[in-house]
Amino acid sequence: MTTTSTFGLELPAAAIAGVGSRPFGVYVHVPFCATRCGYCDFNTYTAGELGTSASPASWLEGLRRELDLAAETLGSAPAADTVFVGGGTPSLLGAAGLADVLDAVRGAFGLAADAEVTTESNPESTSQEFFAGIRDVGYTRLSLGMQSAAQHVLAVLDRTHTPGRAVAAVGEAKAAGFDHVNLDLIYGTPGERPEDLDASLDAVLSAGVDHVSAYALIVEDGTALARKVRRGELPMPDDDVFAQRYERIDAVLSAAGLEWYEVSNWAANDAARCRHNLGYWDGGDWWGAGPGAHSHVGGVRWWNVKHPARYADSLATGTLPVGGVEQLTPDESHMERVMLTTRLRSGLPLDVLDADERRAAEVVVADGLLTQVDDTFVLTDRGRLLADGVIRSILR
Repeated sequence: MTTTSTFGLELPAAAIAGVGSRPFGVYVHVPFCATRCGYCDFNTYTAGELGTSASPASWLEGLRRELDLAAETLGSAPAADTVFVGGGTPSLLGAAGLADVLDAVRGAFGLAADAEVTTESNPESTSQEFFAGIRDVGYTRLSLGMQSAAQHVLAVLDRTHTPGRAVAAVGEAKAAGFDHVNLDLIYGTPGERPEDLDASLDAVLSAGVDHVSAYALIVEDGTALARKVRRGELPMPDDDVFAQRYERIDAVLSAAGLEWYEVSNWAANDAARCRHNLGYWDGGDWWGAGPGAHSHVGGVRWWNVKHPARYADSLATGTLPVGGVEQLTPDESHMERVMLTTRLRSGLPLDVLDADERRAAEVVVADGLLTQVDDTFVLTDRGRLLADGVIRSILR
C-alpha cells in the first residue's frame, strides 16, 4: 500500500507511519561557492557558472517551499533532532542568510529541545561577528574546512584560504560560544610530505577542537585534479601513503584524547560526536533539502534535481523537485546496514548477520582485521585501513 503525495513524491504508508520512531534530521544543501576547488565534484556552482539563472534569493525561496511541502508530505513529522547545513559554502550566505535557513527549518518542522544544529563554513568567509550571529540564532556546532596547514598542499587542492586562518576561525568561534567545532583534513595529496601532515595535526591540536574528520584524497572523474593526473602533471595518490598518513593521524589524535568513533572521524567525548552523521550511519530518517540533496525515510531514498534554476522552478509550481526515487529491497537494506555499522567503533552486531556472513566475519577475525567485543564485531586498527575489503568479505 502506498500513499501518493499531491506534491510529486510517492512514499509507502509504512514508511511514513514509522517517522518519529527513528532519529529524524534535516540536511540543507547550499550550492554556492566563491571558487571551485580542483578536487571537488560536489553539486556546487560559482556565480559565473550560474549567471542570472539562479541566486541565493531564489534558492532560499525554493528552500522554504520545499521544507513546507516536506512537512505536509510526512504528515506528523517530529521536530528535527539534528540539522546540518552543508555545501558548497554555507558561510557565503552570511549570518543573516543562515538565520533565514534555520528559521525555515523551524517553521516547517520545529526543533527538538536538544537539537544539534551544524553548519559547514569556509574559514575565509567567516569572522567573529559571523560566528556570534549564527550562535545567537541557534547554531550549536561548526565544521570548518581546513584540509591542510601547508600552503603548497592547499595550492594543489585549489583551496583559497591561508593556512593559519582555520585555527584563527576556531578561536573566534569559541569566543562566540561554540563548544563543538570540527576541522576537516584531507590527506595523501600529491606533494604532501610527512612533515606537512604533522604541521596540520599540530595546528589542529593547537586550535583545541573537539572533533576532527580526516579523509583520503579521492581523484574524482571530471574534476580539474583528475585532468591534471590524466595529463601526468600530478601523480595518482598512493595507497601505501594513504595508510601511512592514516596511521599517523590516528596515533596523534588518539594521544591527544580524540578517539575514533567512525573510520574517518575522531571526537573528544560522546557529546562531541556528530549526531547528524550518526543518524545516517545508524539508519535514521532525514529530509535533504536543496539542489541535488538526498533524502531517506523508512527505506525509501530520493534525490532532488541538481541545478538551482530547475530546483526553484519546480517548487514555484508547488511540486517537490524530485530527480529520482528508489525503494530499498530487504537485501539492499541489509547490505547497507552492514556497510555502515562496520565502520563504527560501536561495531557490527552479530545478530545482524546470517550464518554464512558470520562465518565469513570469523575468518576476518582470524586474519586480525576484526575483533569480537561481546555481541559485536569491531574493526581492529589494521582493519580500519582495509574497511572496504572487510565489508566485501562479510557480504560476499
